[in-house]
Amino acid sequence: MDIETLIIGAGAAGLFCAGRSGPGTLLLDHAKAPGEKIRISGGGRCNFTNLRTGPEHFISGNRHFAKSALARFSPHDFVGLVDAAGIDWHEKALGQLFCDGSAKQIVAMLLAAVEANGAQVWLGTSVEEVAHKDGKYRVWIKRQGVRQEIIARNLVIATGGKSIPKMGATGFGYQIAEQFGHKIVQTRPGLVPLTFGQDKFTELAGVSLPVRATAGGKSFDEALLFTHRGLSGPAILQISNFWQEGAEITLDLLPGQRGADLLRAAAGAKTLGGALSGPLPSRLASYMAKLAGYEGKLGQLNAAKFDALGDGLNAFTLLPTGSEGYRTAEVTLGGIDTNGLSSKTMQSKSQPGLYFIGECLDVTGWLGGYNFQWAWASAVAAAQNLRDGP
Repeated sequence: MDIETLIIGAGAAGLFCAGRSGPGTLLLDHAKAPGEKIRISGGGRCNFTNLRTGPEHFISGNRHFAKSALARFSPHDFVGLVDAAGIDWHEKALGQLFCDGSAKQIVAMLLAAVEANGAQVWLGTSVEEVAHKDGKYRVWIKRQGVRQEIIARNLVIATGGKSIPKMGATGFGYQIAEQFGHKIVQTRPGLVPLTFGQDKFTELAGVSLPVRATAGGKSFDEALLFTHRGLSGPAILQISNFWQEGAEITLDLLPGQRGADLLRAAAGAKTLGGALSGPLPSRLASYMAKLAGYEGKLGQLNAAKFDALGDGLNAFTLLPTGSEGYRTAEVTLGGIDTNGLSSKTMQSKSQPGLYFIGECLDVTGWLGGYNFQWAWASAVAAAQNLRDGP
């Protein structure tokens, strides 16, 4: 089978690229259904973009790489497609956009564009070997138990990262990149819950509250959730991208309020636990009082002790033992080194006709729809070049 463009990976980037890349396109994936990570995202409603998207919301070894693609395909461009498809949506905090109905509507919209573009979609298809000969890519696949060869002028890798392997994630994209001489920036789980040993927060499991979480010099004011294994919630997922193993994280349990002043105002006959039971969830208030080791009346404290207890609330320092890993990570940090690619087309600088888009690249967005916007923008950058040429 001889075609113009072969796209491997029917996730967000691959689907969007297949819907815009011109005639003679084949999209294949080893999964049984397309867009599975889209389907489960945002609690089933898909946080499909973020109105605040800018290069500053992405982590990469080359902080300038994402600028071109993001500038040429904006969140408003994608919203226009969503509106045209008749999909109702709403904005949550911090510019996050979600479907009113189901994430399946986004998948259906993408598939409709693929069909309109005349592209074929082969699912349940595994890639066994990739080679380049006589100016074309020769890809051996297995489909319905039959091995066959596909010859394509262009090859687009949209296989994502290692996050959520139960959804079919693999390191395939990195293997292809290395095969053709590209470097890989060390990968690790991103947007992932952090863990702590010895059942540290078992008694707090299920407790949530707004905090300011800090790690690696970056702070986020969002919600935190205590779990049986550690900490989760948007604040923790955000700082997990900046946390390094062996480093501490800091939580301000009273963001916008000085702990020492709160305790002084509640002094009277109250205990520490009693003073905290209003500003903090009751179980957390008891936990922090126990941790402080002070059971007396607050009125008996001197100024230095008030400050020390207050600082412990505004700067609760913890040392994670690790993270939940790729099993639950929403994204993969690191990936294919962008220095080897064109920021305008996503095409390899050293291997003509080879493109990499989406999560497999060393471009990782914050929580809140940024990674989907990168998938759309990088896919468009590649598709425009595939369709129209340089």
